[in-house]
Amino acid sequence: MIQRYRAYGIELQAESRIPGLEPAGREDSVTAPIELTIGYCPEWARQALQMSAVPLYAGQTKTDEVPTFQVEQVGNGEFFRLFYSNGTQVLADAKTQRIWGTCPPPLTLEDLCTYLLGPVMGFVLRRRGILALHASCFCIDGRAFALCGSAGCGKSTAAAALAVRGAAILCEDIAAVRERDGTFYVAPGYPRVNLWPDSAAYVLGDGHNLPKITPNWEKLYLGLGGKNTKFETQERALEGIYIMESRTHAGNAPRIREASPQEAVVRLIQNTYMNYLLSTEQRADEFDTIMKLAAAVPVRLLTPSYEVAKINAMCELLEDDARAAIVRDR
Repeated sequence: MIQRYRAYGIELQAESRIPGLEPAGREDSVTAPIELTIGYCPEWARQALQMSAVPLYAGQTKTDEVPTFQVEQVGNGEFFRLFYSNGTQVLADAKTQRIWGTCPPPLTLEDLCTYLLGPVMGFVLRRRGILALHASCFCIDGRAFALCGSAGCGKSTAAAALAVRGAAILCEDIAAVRERDGTFYVAPGYPRVNLWPDSAAYVLGDGHNLPKITPNWEKLYLGLGGKNTKFETQERALEGIYIMESRTHAGNAPRIREASPQEAVVRLIQNTYMNYLLSTEQRADEFDTIMKLAAAVPVRLLTPSYEVAKINAMCELLEDDARAAIVRDR
């Protein structure tokens, strides 16, 4: 039986369950759905794997001299293959309407879906010409605010802390941004915030009992949409963007300052997801979109503190600044 799911504004159709997503009702979609096959190799994928392949990208971090992440163009560009040093591989057609994914034991469905809901969907967004920011988003009064930053900067920890304080979370790690009639919108991602154990302890205390994302990984997840947290299930207008800077020991942190127009554009370019896979033409299109985004949506620089005790002060600062931005926009 085919189940329907939604992530980043795109419908996924799969016979398998997808850990991290809840089945969705039938909705009209402006983008083509994805036919997702997990495990067994369908005929179209079997034929594609017989074609020649050309390397497009190899990650810089290596394990035993093997890149941890690689992308290949298969055939004459009809397909793309993403694969990892642990044996996980994903094949997509050029229009990203069909995707097949598999991983070897002892990896599990949960392991595979961690890739599918993260970098694979990031790849899909880029192939479909949708701006993908490396960002988590929280909502205040029905408006979305993005927390941008590189891996390890603390955006997921901040999102979890905001969720515990009552803010609805729209997406975690990847923000799919679309423009309509001069307004930029962010689509819901998936109802989880993924956290390392130390970050979970910062937010919830040492006695937390968050489940692991997968039995094979130490990372945990905070489920959204339960009694104590909210998941925003509707697309929301993007009201503001916060770029997370490096943490500091300075006494005046956390702090926020306005980014200059030039800073805003540069920092947004630096925080687009998987930009290394874009062609020259795609980069030019993305630059135009970012110029429009920076002109339409205020961009601020957020400097967090090294002091763990100040995480609530940072959340309060973000909430107050976001509400002030909404008032100014009215």
